[in-house]
Amino acid sequence: MKTRTLLTADDFFALPDDGKRYEVLAGELYVNPPPAFRHQDVAKRLFRQLDGFFEGKGLGEVFFAPLGVVLGQHDVAEPDLVVVADPAQFSQRGIEGAPLLVVEVLSPSNARHDRVTKAARYLALGVQHYWIVDPGRRHLLCQRADGDRWAVVAEGSNDSRVSDPSWPELIVDMQRLWRSPA
Repeated sequence: MKTRTLLTADDFFALPDDGKRYEVLAGELYVNPPPAFRHQDVAKRLFRQLDGFFEGKGLGEVFFAPLGVVLGQHDVAEPDLVVVADPAQFSQRGIEGAPLLVVEVLSPSNARHDRVTKAARYLALGVQHYWIVDPGRRHLLCQRADGDRWAVVAEGSNDSRVSDPSWPELIVDMQRLWRSPA
Protein backbone atom coordinates (compact mmCIF):
# COMPACT_ATOMS: atom_id res chain seq x y z
CA MET A 1 0.00 0.00 0.00
CA LYS A 2 1.37 3.42 -0.97
CA THR A 3 1.35 6.29 1.43
CA ARG A 4 0.70 9.72 0.03
CA THR A 5 2.97 12.58 1.00
CA LEU A 6 1.21 15.88 1.49
CA LEU A 7 3.17 18.85 0.25
CA THR A 8 3.56 21.84 2.54
CA ALA A 9 3.93 25.58 2.12
CA ASP A 10 7.69 25.07 2.58
CA ASP A 11 7.67 22.61 -0.34
CA PHE A 12 5.78 25.17 -2.42
CA PHE A 13 8.35 27.89 -1.77
CA ALA A 14 11.18 25.46 -2.63
CA LEU A 15 9.77 24.85 -6.13
CA PRO A 16 11.92 26.09 -9.01
CA ASP A 17 11.42 29.57 -10.43
CA ASP A 18 10.83 28.16 -13.91
CA GLY A 19 7.99 30.39 -15.12
CA LYS A 20 5.29 27.83 -14.37
CA ARG A 21 2.38 28.66 -12.06
CA TYR A 22 2.25 26.24 -9.17
CA GLU A 23 -0.25 25.84 -6.36
CA VAL A 24 -0.48 23.43 -3.45
CA LEU A 25 -4.04 22.71 -2.39
CA ALA A 26 -4.80 20.16 0.34
CA GLY A 27 -1.19 19.03 0.00
CA GLU A 28 -1.49 18.28 -3.71
CA LEU A 29 0.61 20.01 -6.37
CA TYR A 30 -1.15 21.69 -9.29
CA VAL A 31 0.67 23.13 -12.30
CA ASN A 32 -1.31 25.69 -14.27
CA PRO A 33 -0.61 26.85 -17.80
CA PRO A 34 0.14 30.54 -18.27
CA PRO A 35 -2.98 32.63 -18.73
CA ALA A 36 -3.98 33.76 -22.20
CA PHE A 37 -4.37 37.36 -23.32
CA ARG A 38 -8.14 37.58 -22.71
CA HIS A 39 -7.73 36.26 -19.16
CA GLN A 40 -5.05 38.82 -18.34
CA ASP A 41 -6.92 41.64 -20.06
CA VAL A 42 -10.06 41.01 -17.98
CA ALA A 43 -8.01 40.63 -14.78
CA LYS A 44 -6.27 43.96 -15.49
CA ARG A 45 -9.54 45.75 -16.12
CA LEU A 46 -11.15 44.38 -12.95
CA PHE A 47 -8.00 45.18 -10.95
CA ARG A 48 -8.34 48.83 -11.93
CA GLN A 49 -11.91 48.98 -10.63
CA LEU A 50 -11.12 47.15 -7.40
CA ASP A 51 -7.96 49.15 -6.80
CA GLY A 52 -9.78 52.44 -7.27
CA PHE A 53 -12.39 51.42 -4.71
CA PHE A 54 -10.47 49.54 -2.00
CA GLU A 55 -7.25 51.51 -2.05
CA GLY A 56 -9.03 54.76 -2.88
CA LYS A 57 -11.18 54.40 0.25
CA GLY A 58 -8.37 53.01 2.43
CA LEU A 59 -10.22 49.70 2.87
CA GLY A 60 -7.43 47.41 1.67
CA GLU A 61 -4.80 46.74 -0.95
CA VAL A 62 -5.36 44.90 -4.22
CA PHE A 63 -2.76 42.50 -5.66
CA PHE A 64 -2.58 40.33 -8.78
CA ALA A 65 -0.95 37.00 -9.61
CA PRO A 66 1.57 35.67 -9.34
CA LEU A 67 1.54 36.10 -5.58
CA GLY A 68 1.40 33.25 -3.10
CA VAL A 69 -1.48 33.24 -0.64
CA VAL A 70 -0.58 30.92 2.23
CA LEU A 71 -3.89 29.62 3.53
CA GLY A 72 -2.52 26.82 5.69
CA GLN A 73 0.29 24.31 6.13
CA HIS A 74 -0.79 22.38 3.01
CA ASP A 75 -2.37 25.18 0.97
CA VAL A 76 -0.71 27.91 -1.09
CA ALA A 77 -2.88 29.37 -3.83
CA GLU A 78 -2.18 31.95 -6.52
CA PRO A 79 -5.51 33.70 -7.11
CA ASP A 80 -5.76 36.09 -10.02
CA LEU A 81 -6.67 39.01 -7.73
CA VAL A 82 -6.77 39.41 -3.95
CA VAL A 83 -7.86 42.20 -1.65
CA VAL A 84 -6.07 42.33 1.69
CA ALA A 85 -7.45 44.54 4.47
CA ASP A 86 -4.91 43.66 7.19
CA PRO A 87 -1.28 44.70 6.49
CA ALA A 88 -0.15 42.19 9.15
CA GLN A 89 -0.85 39.51 6.51
CA PHE A 90 2.03 40.73 4.31
CA SER A 91 5.21 38.64 4.52
CA GLN A 92 8.25 37.82 2.45
CA ARG A 93 6.36 34.73 1.23
CA GLY A 94 3.29 36.67 0.08
CA ILE A 95 -0.03 36.92 1.86
CA GLU A 96 -0.46 34.92 5.08
CA GLY A 97 -4.02 33.82 5.79
CA ALA A 98 -7.33 34.38 4.07
CA PRO A 99 -7.58 37.69 2.18
CA LEU A 100 -10.70 39.86 2.38
CA LEU A 101 -11.62 38.96 -1.23
CA VAL A 102 -10.32 36.38 -3.69
CA VAL A 103 -11.05 36.68 -7.42
CA GLU A 104 -10.46 34.01 -10.05
CA VAL A 105 -10.74 34.71 -13.76
CA LEU A 106 -11.67 31.51 -15.59
CA SER A 107 -9.72 30.13 -18.50
CA PRO A 108 -10.94 27.18 -20.59
CA SER A 109 -8.20 25.03 -19.03
CA ASN A 110 -8.93 25.95 -15.40
CA ALA A 111 -12.68 26.54 -15.07
CA ARG A 112 -13.46 23.33 -13.18
CA HIS A 113 -10.38 23.73 -10.97
CA ASP A 114 -11.44 27.27 -9.96
CA ARG A 115 -15.14 26.45 -9.55
CA VAL A 116 -14.70 23.20 -7.62
CA THR A 117 -11.23 22.50 -6.18
CA LYS A 118 -10.20 26.03 -5.33
CA ALA A 119 -13.68 27.08 -4.23
CA ALA A 120 -13.78 24.20 -1.72
CA ARG A 121 -10.32 24.99 -0.35
CA TYR A 122 -11.04 28.70 -0.09
CA LEU A 123 -14.24 28.01 1.82
CA ALA A 124 -12.60 25.47 4.14
CA LEU A 125 -9.70 27.81 4.90
CA GLY A 126 -11.60 30.94 5.85
CA VAL A 127 -11.99 33.00 2.68
CA GLN A 128 -15.20 34.98 3.17
CA HIS A 129 -15.66 36.50 -0.31
CA TYR A 130 -14.97 34.63 -3.57
CA TRP A 131 -15.70 36.12 -6.97
CA ILE A 132 -15.50 34.21 -10.24
CA VAL A 133 -15.21 36.03 -13.57
CA ASP A 134 -16.03 34.04 -16.70
CA PRO A 135 -14.77 35.95 -19.75
CA GLY A 136 -16.31 33.41 -22.15
CA ARG A 137 -19.78 34.05 -20.76
CA ARG A 138 -19.01 37.69 -19.86
CA HIS A 139 -20.25 36.94 -16.36
CA LEU A 140 -19.31 37.89 -12.78
CA LEU A 141 -20.42 35.79 -9.80
CA CYS A 142 -19.99 37.28 -6.30
CA GLN A 143 -20.16 34.76 -3.45
CA ARG A 144 -19.92 34.98 0.32
CA ALA A 145 -19.17 32.15 2.74
CA ASP A 146 -22.33 30.93 4.44
CA GLY A 147 -21.42 28.11 6.80
CA ASP A 148 -20.32 25.15 4.69
CA ARG A 149 -21.31 26.59 1.32
CA TRP A 150 -20.90 29.59 -0.95
CA ALA A 151 -23.97 31.83 -1.19
CA VAL A 152 -24.42 33.90 -4.34
CA VAL A 153 -24.87 37.52 -3.23
CA ALA A 154 -24.67 39.26 -6.62
CA GLU A 155 -24.04 38.48 -10.27
CA GLY A 156 -24.21 40.07 -13.65
CA SER A 157 -23.43 39.59 -17.30
CA ASN A 158 -22.44 41.53 -20.38
CA ASP A 159 -22.91 45.27 -19.77
CA SER A 160 -24.62 45.17 -16.36
CA ARG A 161 -23.39 46.84 -13.20
CA VAL A 162 -22.76 44.56 -10.22
CA SER A 163 -22.59 45.42 -6.53
CA ASP A 164 -21.69 42.96 -3.78
CA PRO A 165 -23.79 43.91 -0.72
CA SER A 166 -20.67 43.76 1.46
CA TRP A 167 -19.42 46.86 -0.39
CA PRO A 168 -22.55 48.62 -1.72
CA GLU A 169 -20.55 51.61 -2.95
CA LEU A 170 -18.41 49.36 -5.17
CA ILE A 171 -20.15 49.11 -8.52
CA VAL A 172 -18.36 46.83 -10.99
CA ASP A 173 -19.05 48.17 -14.45
CA MET A 174 -19.09 44.95 -16.46
CA GLN A 175 -18.89 46.81 -19.76
CA ARG A 176 -15.41 48.00 -18.78
CA LEU A 177 -14.21 44.40 -18.34
CA TRP A 178 -14.64 43.34 -21.95
CA ARG A 179 -12.45 44.50 -24.79
CA SER A 180 -14.50 45.84 -27.67
CA PRO A 181 -14.42 43.66 -30.79
CA ALA A 182 -11.94 44.92 -33.37
